[in-house]
Amino acid sequence: PEASEVLDELGYKLLTKPGEEEGTLVTDAEAVEPATFRVASIQAREKKKNPFPPFITSKLQQDASRQLGFTVKKTMRVAQGLYEGREIGDAGTVGLITYMRTDSTRVADEAIAAARDFIGATYGKEALPATARIYKVSKQAQEAHEAIRPTSMDFTPERVKPHLGRDEFRLYTLIWNRFIASQMEAALFDVTRVDIDAGRYTFRANGSVLKSPGWLAIYHVGKAEDPRDREEDDNDSEDRRLPKLSEGEVLKPEELLPKQHFTQPPPRFSEATLVKELEENGIGRPSTYATILSTIMDRDYVVKDNRRFSPTELGFLVNDLMVASFGDIVDVGYTARMEEELDQIEEGDLDWIDALREFQDKFTKDLERAKVEMRDVKREAIPTDQTCDKCGKPMVLKWGRFGQFLACSGYPDCKNTRDLAADVEIEATNGKGARAAAKTAKVNAAPSQVEIEADPCEKCGEAMVLRRGRYGPFLACSSYPDCKNTRKVTLNKDGKAEAKADRLLDEECPKCGSKLAVKQGRYGEFTACSSYPKCRFVKMKETGVNCPECADGQVVERRSKRGKLFYGCSAFPDCSFVTWKKPVDKECPECGASYLVERMTKKAGHQFLCDSENCNHVESAEATEG
Repeated sequence: PEASEVLDELGYKLLTKPGEEEGTLVTDAEAVEPATFRVASIQAREKKKNPFPPFITSKLQQDASRQLGFTVKKTMRVAQGLYEGREIGDAGTVGLITYMRTDSTRVADEAIAAARDFIGATYGKEALPATARIYKVSKQAQEAHEAIRPTSMDFTPERVKPHLGRDEFRLYTLIWNRFIASQMEAALFDVTRVDIDAGRYTFRANGSVLKSPGWLAIYHVGKAEDPRDREEDDNDSEDRRLPKLSEGEVLKPEELLPKQHFTQPPPRFSEATLVKELEENGIGRPSTYATILSTIMDRDYVVKDNRRFSPTELGFLVNDLMVASFGDIVDVGYTARMEEELDQIEEGDLDWIDALREFQDKFTKDLERAKVEMRDVKREAIPTDQTCDKCGKPMVLKWGRFGQFLACSGYPDCKNTRDLAADVEIEATNGKGARAAAKTAKVNAAPSQVEIEADPCEKCGEAMVLRRGRYGPFLACSSYPDCKNTRKVTLNKDGKAEAKADRLLDEECPKCGSKLAVKQGRYGEFTACSSYPKCRFVKMKETGVNCPECADGQVVERRSKRGKLFYGCSAFPDCSFVTWKKPVDKECPECGASYLVERMTKKAGHQFLCDSENCNHVESAEATEG
C-alpha cells in the first residue's frame, strides 16, 4: 500500500515498542524514513454481515435522504402516490407498496415466501439462507401495519418503470431492493489486520476483502458522512479495502506525515439524522416525523445550509423562552414519556382522565407563571446605529410576527420600517438585548439597496422594496402607507428575485368599470380588477362549456382553499355544479351529453371520455384534434 495519506485513509494506527509511552506520536520523521517497511504479520478471519430489515418509516426517510437526496416531505409524498396506486398497463391501477407510515418490521408469511421464491429464481438457491429471516419488532412498534414492502413480486422495478415518474421509480426501486435483500444470504468478508514494521515503530492497517456479496449484490449501502446517519452494523472501520499482501513483503513508503487528530464536534443535523434522533429518543411517530420537520422550517425556526439544519435567531429566541417557562414540555425525556403514556392509554393500562389531569395541573401553573415572568419580546426595542431615512431618528431592532425588523424609534409619528437582509451591518448600541443584536445583524440601509429586478410602482411611480409577509417575500411600494401597492416575488432562471408589474388590459371590469389587469398570484397569472382592494373582482378562466345544470352559467376554473384546481358554474352560488375533471366543449356521440372530460394516462395518452354515469365512451384527443 502507499504511505502517509493512503495509509491514513486506510486506518493505520501507531503501535509502540515495549517501554515507550502508549500512543506516542511519530514526530521523528528522519528516524522512520530510512527504515525498511516490511509486512510483519497478517491476520485474517471471516466475518458475516447480515442484511437490514425491510423499511420502517424512519429508515425509509433516512435512506431516501442519504441515497436519493430526497427531503423527508418529498419521500412521504412520493411514497403516498406509490401506496395509493398507479396505472400499470393491463393490470390497471395498482397499489405498489404497503402502508408507508409504520414502525413495525413485521412481514406477512405469504410475502416472505414470495420473496424467497423470487430470490431463488433470480439469484440462485445459494443466495437464500436455509430459513426465512424474521426480524425482531420493537416493543414500542404498533403492529397495525407491516413493514414497507412491494405488494407483489410480479411488479418488478423493470416492469413498472415505464409507468412511473423518475422519483417514483427511484423510491420504488429502493423499497424493492431493501425488501428483497432482507431475505437474502449474509455477505461474507475476510477481515484482515496487517502489521508493518518500520524500525522502532509498527504501523497497523485494518481492512476487509469481500468474498461473497450475498445481499450486498442488490442493496448498496452508501457511506454516511455523519456517524449518526449509519444504520446498525454499518459503522465498521473493517469495511475499508486493503490490497493483497504477503508476510515479509517489503513496501516502499512515498511520504510520512506526522499528524495528530483531535476530536471533532458532531456535524449539524440533516433531515435523515434528525429523524433518527427523534426515533431513538421516542419523540413522534411514523406519521409525524415529516410534519415535525416541516413545522420547524415553515415557522423559520431553522434554515437549511448544504442540507444541514441551522437554527435561526427566531429559533434561538423561541427555544430560550420555552426552556425558561416550559422546561418540562420541551424536555426530550418528558416528551418521550408522554408518547409512552399515550401508548399505555391506547392499550388500556392507563386512565386517560388521570393522565390529562396530571398534565393540566402542571401546565396550568407553568402557564400562569409565564404570563407574569416571560419576556414580552414584541415590546422590546433594541437601539441600533442606524438612522431612519424618513425622519432621521434612530432605528431600533424589534420582533414582529415574521421575525426581526428595523423600526423607527419615532413611532407612531413615523411608521418607517426596514426588513433585515444582507447589505449593511448594524450593532446594538445598548450592549445587551437580543441574540441577533449581539451577533451583529444584517439589514438594508435603504430601499434602493435591495438587489431585485423590479419595475417602479405602477400606481405612484416610486421604487418597490422587498418585504416579508405571511406567505414569504413580496414587493411593496416604498411610499407605504400613502401607497399600498404590492407585487408577488418570483425567482428568475438565475435564482434572483424579481417581480413584474401588472399588465393592464383593454377590457373593463364589469363591476366598477376600471381596467382589468393580468396579475401574479400564488398559483401563477390571473386576471382581476386593477382597482384592488377597492374592487375585488376576479375574472374566472372559461372552459367554453355551458353549465350542464343551469342555462345561465359557464363552466369556469376555480381553486380550493388549498390551491387545488376544480371546475364550477360561473353562476355560483345560484348554481352548485362542480367537478374535478376538466370539461371539453364536445358532445358525446353515444349518449348525447353536452360535454366530455379530459384524461391523461401514460399508456393511452391524451383522451376525451364521457362523464355520464351510464356511458363508457372514450376517444383519443389527438385523433379528435387532428
